[in-house]
Amino acid sequence: MNKNIAELAPQRVWKHFAGLTQCPRPSHNEEAARKFIINFVEGLGLDYTLDEALNIIVRKPATPGMENRKTIVLQAHVDMVPQKNSDKVFNFDTDAIQAYVDGDWVTADGTTLGADNGIGLAAIMAVLEAKDLTHGPIEALFTATEETGMDGAMGLKAGELKGEIMLNLDSETEGELYVGCAGGLDFNATLRYGTGRILKSDFSGYRLEVKGLKGGHSGMEIILQRANANKLLCRFLKNTMDKYGVLLCNIDGGGLRNAIPREAFATVAVLKQYEKKFLSAVKKFEKIYKEEFKGIEESISFKAVAVRCPSKCIDIFDTQDLIDAVVGCPNGVAKMSPSMAGLVQTSNNLARVVSEKGKFTVMSLLRSSVRSEKEDLALQMKTIFEMAGASVKLTGGYDGWNPNPDSPILHTMKEGYKALYGKEPAVMAIHAGLECGIIGGVYPKMDMISFGPTICYPHSPDEKVNIASVEKFWNYLCYTLEHAPEK
Repeated sequence: MNKNIAELAPQRVWKHFAGLTQCPRPSHNEEAARKFIINFVEGLGLDYTLDEALNIIVRKPATPGMENRKTIVLQAHVDMVPQKNSDKVFNFDTDAIQAYVDGDWVTADGTTLGADNGIGLAAIMAVLEAKDLTHGPIEALFTATEETGMDGAMGLKAGELKGEIMLNLDSETEGELYVGCAGGLDFNATLRYGTGRILKSDFSGYRLEVKGLKGGHSGMEIILQRANANKLLCRFLKNTMDKYGVLLCNIDGGGLRNAIPREAFATVAVLKQYEKKFLSAVKKFEKIYKEEFKGIEESISFKAVAVRCPSKCIDIFDTQDLIDAVVGCPNGVAKMSPSMAGLVQTSNNLARVVSEKGKFTVMSLLRSSVRSEKEDLALQMKTIFEMAGASVKLTGGYDGWNPNPDSPILHTMKEGYKALYGKEPAVMAIHAGLECGIIGGVYPKMDMISFGPTICYPHSPDEKVNIASVEKFWNYLCYTLEHAPEK
């Protein structure tokens, strides 16, 4: 296992990424990474500010002869998605990411890698440090807490940036330029529940485990029709609770709102007289799930593990309300774009289902490039959960980023990619949420493009970044800076 990623080419980028892997930076706990960046900037003697939203803004003057070029804002977010395999012992608040080279890729040992958006951060740091690049005036914008609500972008104020062009370095397929993205909306439902005692002599305890799913980014990978662990678990419970006297004791499925749920767990009590039929049903549903997701989920696993029977269970009627709402809740792709082939227009990710301290909590992230469709999908979900007796809050809404076909920087970058690599880059929109839409709302005249290296399986422990694509991305970024449009 080669862990010396700092020696990869281009070394000026990888050395900074290697440094970032040593800084814990899950969303809302980014202080170590923020200090790492600020200390770096202070060491360069560059002017910087830290705004109220904890965004870092750095300014680097133009190289001689390039003062007449438009100021370019280089933007990436500081935080990363903290996801790990259930058998991996790891604390994202304190531990360094264990990154290593695996063939043509860099990945991590059992956790997310943080290439999203660490490679973007590293590239900006390399630009700020470099003395041999040709470029006009540069502003670097390191935004805070993007992954759980785009807090930094939301808190950015008018007048803080002077740039006319923004290069967002947060896309995940090399050779593609993104000129539009979906908007988002957080859906949060809570449902109170009561408890009752279990006559343990009549029941056996089991832990239901949905594991082995791929998960992934709920914007980028939602089109791949991957299984949702919360939906599989609750589907099984809906089909077996009444038949086999199953009592729910607790449930814990999924994780972050923007990660497709890979795992879900529930502790249940089963009437002993139906125990064999219950275990047979588990095997039956595992077979069903494997057949339904054949070619999509190669490692899907659904098991019932015997445990000590709990003394308390969740009220059966409250359980039924939750299960009915989750089973009925829309999940996955709701509509494809009629105007751009292969682009998801509207979707929902049923991200989290958990019981804790007398309350069920369900969290989803809705995405759409059409505001009215996003609002309609939220209304459908709100109706379903309110019928189950839940209270619903819709928060963190933001609009998408509309393409500008007359963009000067788009023209420059299309010509640049062809000059470097002999072909036109793909120009497209993305279903994931990018900070461009929010920043564009504050700076409506900002000309924006998003691009990056190839990152597979972001927001999951399988996340990996292609080494060769990082070098192409870096060379492309340098070319773009050198050929920035004139004022």
